[in-house]
Amino acid sequence: MPSITVEVGSTVGLHARPANIIAETVQAAGIPVTLAVPGGEPVDAGSALMIMTLGAAKGTLVTIASDDQPTLDKIAELVAADLDA
Repeated sequence: MPSITVEVGSTVGLHARPANIIAETVQAAGIPVTLAVPGGEPVDAGSALMIMTLGAAKGTLVTIASDDQPTLDKIAELVAADLDA
């Protein structure tokens, strides 16, 4: 499965608001996507609660994986963006 690793851009990390935006985007795409932090198990990016369990703070590296390249690119863009701005 193709993947890309990006740094979390949101100033307070992947807490409720950014996690919800990412999860809603994954759900709308209808394509399986996972997120993982180094040394951690991948979680379903379609679940805001699962995203928040990563404990990913600003600057944390997150690996995004999906078989759909446009969806992969979109989620990578969201993880790297400051969704609190």
